[in-house]
Amino acid sequence: RVMSGKTREFQGPPQFPYTPGGDVCGIVVAVPEETKKGGQCKFSVGDRVAARFMNKPLGMLGEYALCNTDVCDVVPQNVSSEDAAALVSSAVVAVLIADRIREGDRVLIYGAGGGVGSHLCQMARLQGASYVAGVGRDSERLMEAPLYCDCAVDYTKTDPFSVKEWCDKPFDVIIDLAGGAWPALLRQRSSGHPSIVKSAKSKGRYLTITPDNPVFEIHKMRDFFKIFLFPSLGRAISSRIGLSRASMPKYSYVLALPETSEALTRTLALASENKLIACIDEQGPFPFTSDGVRRAFELQASYHTKGKVVITVSSDK
Repeated sequence: RVMSGKTREFQGPPQFPYTPGGDVCGIVVAVPEETKKGGQCKFSVGDRVAARFMNKPLGMLGEYALCNTDVCDVVPQNVSSEDAAALVSSAVVAVLIADRIREGDRVLIYGAGGGVGSHLCQMARLQGASYVAGVGRDSERLMEAPLYCDCAVDYTKTDPFSVKEWCDKPFDVIIDLAGGAWPALLRQRSSGHPSIVKSAKSKGRYLTITPDNPVFEIHKMRDFFKIFLFPSLGRAISSRIGLSRASMPKYSYVLALPETSEALTRTLALASENKLIACIDEQGPFPFTSDGVRRAFELQASYHTKGKVVITVSSDK
């Protein structure tokens, strides 16, 4: 989406030549004498660190990259650089979403096979979910290590909103990472069929990090409001105090990465303790060549990755 220019005014690319890439792991070669806040930089030359982008995903795919120390942390020795790069953004989102899962919850993850979903399946179990179901194209992978979903559905073969077992025993929470689940729930309600998720009145929740259509185009602020603000605000209100409260789950748009490294520190610690396994698409890591980078971005553009897409610029050595 970023490289297509469809969201250029908000996400770039600002101009050409343009260096893409938002998440990175590498060795520190230089640090500022003091931070913008006037303190001493907490990192030293030679540290192996992982960092994510702040506002726009750019500038990281190169032999050298300038990182924001506010969203950066030292990588534990037993976590590889490829794993750290895969974890630094998507897995952090998964960790933060998992904080909203309650012990004993029945959880459905819609879009479970991607970068966020592959890590959220693991985190849901760590949070004490009693049942984790996944929706994705590769249902077999969702039930294998390290994701270990209790049940998985290939949406190209089965309508996940009509699975009898789920209708008979609805979920406590649906986490929509792919987009489109809320309109599907509305259609299900209109058809008179039982819902696969509890209503807000029965403490059912719907969490999402994406608009209904994940492929969107934004050039003006009104486009942003139309896609993100107005639908989310309307659904949040109607599912809490409106008539929808008795038939639809409580809607929450939850994508908001903090501008601190606390969540990243937690995520890397979980990886170091082998409680969270980094999921990298089996086609990668890709080499830092013209062909390798092209293949990596083509895979990313397909919206059908199995975990994170990683490019290895150079070895740790």
